[in-house]
Amino acid sequence: MKQSKFPRGWDEERVRRVLAHYEQQNEEEAVAEDEASFNDTTQTVMEVPKELVPAIRELIAKRRVRPGRTSRSKRRPKPGRA
Repeated sequence: MKQSKFPRGWDEERVRRVLAHYEQQNEEEAVAEDEASFNDTTQTVMEVPKELVPAIRELIAKRRVRPGRTSRSKRRPKPGRA
């Protein structure tokens, strides 16, 4: 039998819990969860051409805040930039 590979921080138990969560949701709960995600002001949803997805993912991975660092949005602007 082939061993499944999971992303860092995930294991078979976590996958089962997530699947159970969505399988047990009724339609009203699922719609409410979807609507709440669109109201999250810290993220956005947008359509992009599929061929750009790998480059976008790479940019997001580079942008992630590392422990002990602040995000760029919290850094002071360089002199001469607003």
